[in-house]
Amino acid sequence: MKHIIFDFDGTLANSTQVFMSAWNTLADKYHYKKIKLDELESLKKLSIMERSKLFNFPMYKMPIFIPQFYRLYRQSIKDVHLIDGMKDLLIELKKKGYTISIISSNDQENILEFLKLNKIDTVTNVICSSRIFGKDKIIHKYLKDQHLKPSEVIYVGDEQRDIVACKKVGIPIIWVSWGYDAIEVVRSEKPDYKVYAPAEILDIV
Repeated sequence: MKHIIFDFDGTLANSTQVFMSAWNTLADKYHYKKIKLDELESLKKLSIMERSKLFNFPMYKMPIFIPQFYRLYRQSIKDVHLIDGMKDLLIELKKKGYTISIISSNDQENILEFLKLNKIDTVTNVICSSRIFGKDKIIHKYLKDQHLKPSEVIYVGDEQRDIVACKKVGIPIIWVSWGYDAIEVVRSEKPDYKVYAPAEILDIV
């Protein structure tokens, strides 16, 4: 094991409030259903497709929607918080000689600003794509660019689509319980590892 790849939203960062605010602003503009605070826990038990149906949002509009969404996200970047214990974990992993990268569907500028605000200098690469699905292609390119075998990498993520992508590429994945997808959504995809606190990631690695 040489490289550890982290997802960003829901894994490294708690961005729930900012996500909800950005969505509701655009929901007002485009007449979609808004998210209520008391719905958040039940939403975690739904897949992305189920959420899109619930909010009357057609997935084919995602490429138009995403850039506007992340512009609003950037305006509230100071309200995105690092998951408790994650900074210590990153420092410890770096000390042990691992290369730490982030692969996310968020905007690169947002993530770099977040890392700067939180004084995180342990991340070597930040790779982003606006495509919600197809993260396996980005991971595959990462392996090729870094001259890595799948066995030399582990991914840390919180969503069903992260697990699907990793299975396609053949790299192990650690699913984190504090993110956007509940165990009910990811169980059928059989993540290699499940953790309930950042410190457990270090034990697995």
